[in-house]
Amino acid sequence: MDPEENPYQEGKRAGAHPFAVILGVIVALWFAIWLFVPNPKHKHATVPADPESVSVTTSDAADAALVMFRIGTTIPEMTAMSVIVPPQATRSQIVALLQQFRQARLDDTLTTMLPPTTPGHELGNHAVADIYVFSNKRYGVADAVRVLSRGAHVPGELYPQAIPFEVAMEQVRGHYRIDLHDTGHPDKGSLGFADESGVHSRSYRPIF
Repeated sequence: MDPEENPYQEGKRAGAHPFAVILGVIVALWFAIWLFVPNPKHKHATVPADPESVSVTTSDAADAALVMFRIGTTIPEMTAMSVIVPPQATRSQIVALLQQFRQARLDDTLTTMLPPTTPGHELGNHAVADIYVFSNKRYGVADAVRVLSRGAHVPGELYPQAIPFEVAMEQVRGHYRIDLHDTGHPDKGSLGFADESGVHSRSYRPIF
């Protein structure tokens, strides 16, 4: 055999040089990473299937312009009322409005914004209150507020409903519940609405 054809000659290295092997491994790993890991600069934008599912943070609400509102109806025997905001009010503005109500309640100045629900009560003029925020004035009426205050499981034949609970519930933009008898959690605020049984609207998101 010709000595030049023998790959295992003395003094010669058999196979590829270690540096070439290492370089090949590095190149292969880099190619695999490039192929399988998406580049964040080219990430495709995604649109939520339900825009209402996007959460609203406290900082969003802090930056939101205060929204104008008016009283829709008051129902003293149910310590409940409705508040009407413009249809174009954003969710951040609804959150900011509910936080404004809560801060006024803590400062004992809520009566400057909303009529008393428990006038003369030893715990204050808003010891118990349900405040429903609507942007459609057709639903900010006494019939809707009564249906919501009674809850989802009250028999319809007991209290005939001009507006079905499910319809009224979906029209609620925000809900603020005050109960100073509940010392552990006297304030509950949310986007959308949920009753005590857990039935809730599609837009329901707890805020505080």
